[in-house]
Amino acid sequence: MSDTKVSASHLVLIPSYNPGPQVYETVNAARAQWAPVWVVVDGSTDGTAANLQDMAANDPQLKVLVLPANGGKGAAVLHGLNLAAQQGFTHALTMDSDGQHPADLIPAFMAASQQTPDAMGREVMVLGKPVFDADAPALRVQGRKISNGWANLETLWAGIGDSLYGFRVYPIEPLRRVMRGQRWMRRFDFDPEAVVRLCWRGVRPINLPAPVKYLRADEGGVSHFNYLRDNTLLTWMHLRLMLGFLLRLPLLLVRRLNTHRSNTP
Repeated sequence: MSDTKVSASHLVLIPSYNPGPQVYETVNAARAQWAPVWVVVDGSTDGTAANLQDMAANDPQLKVLVLPANGGKGAAVLHGLNLAAQQGFTHALTMDSDGQHPADLIPAFMAASQQTPDAMGREVMVLGKPVFDADAPALRVQGRKISNGWANLETLWAGIGDSLYGFRVYPIEPLRRVMRGQRWMRRFDFDPEAVVRLCWRGVRPINLPAPVKYLRADEGGVSHFNYLRDNTLLTWMHLRLMLGFLLRLPLLLVRRLNTHRSNTP
C-alpha cells in the first residue's frame, strides 16, 4: 500500500452505496495518492462493506464506517465529518465510490486547500470543474447547466464553476455548521446546496478542472441517479435557496461590493 505521508488535517472521505466491485479500485486509487482515506458505507446491501472492512484490516490508513441503513450521500458525508472533526481533521476531500472521479488529482486539490486562508483571510473550498469526454451522457452534461445557473444567481456569481460535481475539498467545521442548521442536504441535494450555503457564509470557491468518467455497465459502472426523483429534489432545493437568497440579498450585495473594492488597485 501507499507510503504517502499521513496528513493530520486533510483526509479523503468516500460515501458509498451499492457501488459494486468498482469501489475497491476507487479506494485503492485514493490510497495510492493520500492517507488517510475513510469510506462511509451508507447501508449498502451488495456485500462491499465486508470486503472493504477486510481491506481496512490490512491498512491502518484506511477506515471503513458502516451505517446500518441508507440515509443518502449527504447524511453519509456528515457522519464522516463529525467523526473527522472529533479527531482533529480540518478539511475533507469528498469523492464518489463509483470510479467517476480522478484519484490522481487528490494531491493537487489538497495542496490548493492547504494554501488557505486566502489573501482576505477567508476560508476556501476547492471545487472540481468537470471535464467531460465524448462519451458523457448529453442529458447529464446539458442538464447540469440549469442547476449551475441557479447556483450562480443564488450566490451573486461568487465563482461556483460547477455546483454538482462531488470531487471537492470542504472545510469541515463550516460545512458541519451549515448542515446542523437545517434538515436538508442529506441526499442528492447535498453537493449543490453545500456550495451555495458555504458561499453565503463567506467561504470562497476555487475551481480546478477535473475529468469525469461515466463508466458503462459492462465496465462496472453503477448509477443510482433517477431523473424524475432527483430533478424534483433539485427543483425543491433551488426554491428553498432562492428564498434564502432573497432574505440575504442585502448582505450579499455588501460583501460583493467590499470584495470588488479590495480587488481594485
